[in-house]
Amino acid sequence: MSIVELGRFSRNEAHILIGRLDSEGITAIAFDGETSIGDGSYLLIPVRVMVNEDDLAAAKAIVVAAA
Repeated sequence: MSIVELGRFSRNEAHILIGRLDSEGITAIAFDGETSIGDGSYLLIPVRVMVNEDDLAAAKAIVVAAA
């Protein structure tokens, strides 16, 4: 099983989305969420939300429905 990128979001949106996906039984993880937190630029760097490849279609449907 491999993980793939669902999308890139602001830090807060990424963590909200991960919670939403989790509520639907889809495991997701944030990559780059703590990048450059020391110098204060972390809010400018998009966070990659990653899911299992098998869950990608269902996760995309959740993102589209939320938009």
